[in-house]
Amino acid sequence: MLLAIDIGNTNIVFGCFDNDRILFRERAATSQRSTALEYASVMLTAFSLHGIDKSDITGAMISSVVPTVTATMKAAVEKLSGVTPMIVGPGIKTGLSILIDNPAQLGSDLVVAAAAGIREYSVPQIIIDLGTATTLSVIDGKKNYIGGVIMTGMAVSADALTSKTAQLPRIAFEKPKKVIGTNTVECMKSGIMYSTAGAIDEIVRRMEEELGEKCTVIATGGLSPLIVPICRTDIILDEDLLLKGLAVLYEKNKK
Repeated sequence: MLLAIDIGNTNIVFGCFDNDRILFRERAATSQRSTALEYASVMLTAFSLHGIDKSDITGAMISSVVPTVTATMKAAVEKLSGVTPMIVGPGIKTGLSILIDNPAQLGSDLVVAAAAGIREYSVPQIIIDLGTATTLSVIDGKKNYIGGVIMTGMAVSADALTSKTAQLPRIAFEKPKKVIGTNTVECMKSGIMYSTAGAIDEIVRRMEEELGEKCTVIATGGLSPLIVPICRTDIILDEDLLLKGLAVLYEKNKK
C-alpha cells in the first residue's frame, strides 16, 4: 500500500493507494512548528478512521513546496510505518518534458499534477490548482509542459482585503446567493469568488487562443469544488489529481 503526501503552503493532503485505487483522502493544516510525532499522530488517526493498518504501508511518496516541513514529514512517515519515503525533486523520473526557461524552478506540486494529468486525460490540457496560489499549467499536444500562470489565491485575496481595511470582516467561502450582493459579507463573497472564476474563464480562453486549439481543462485543490461550478468553462473536477500524480511518480521510481 502506498502513502501519498502533498505538502502545500496551507494544507497537507494525504491518502493511501491500493494499486491504482485510492482508499481515502484527508487534509491537515501545514504547520512549520509541528513535530514528526504530531504529524505521525494525525496520519495514524486518519488510518484508524478509514480502517487502514499502518503495517500495510509498503511505500511512500512526498511532494512539498514547504522545505522546512519536508524533513519533518519524512521523519513522521518513518516513525509511523518504518518506510523511508521518496521525495519529489532532483533525480526523480517524471516522464515529463518541461519546456520552460528554467525547469528547476517548476514547483513539485505542478510537476506532480502534470504527471497525473497526462496519465488520466487527453492533451492538450490546462491544469488549474486552486490553493494558496491559483496556478494554471499548460500541457501541449505532445505532452510537454510549456508554461502557465500564477495568480493570487482566494484565501490570500480575502486576507489582504480584511487586513488592509478597517471595517471588512473575515468571511467563509461558500457560493454567493447571487452576483449582486446586498450586504457586506455577500458582496465580499461575490467579489472574491466571481473574480476568481472570471479570471480562470478568461485566462483559459486566452491560452486556447494562443495555442490555437481547445484544451481539456482539469481543476484540483482545496477550493476547486467551490469555484468550478461557477465557472463558464467546461472544467473536469479532480480533487485527487495530486495524489494520483504521486502514485504515478512512485511507480516510475520504485526499485
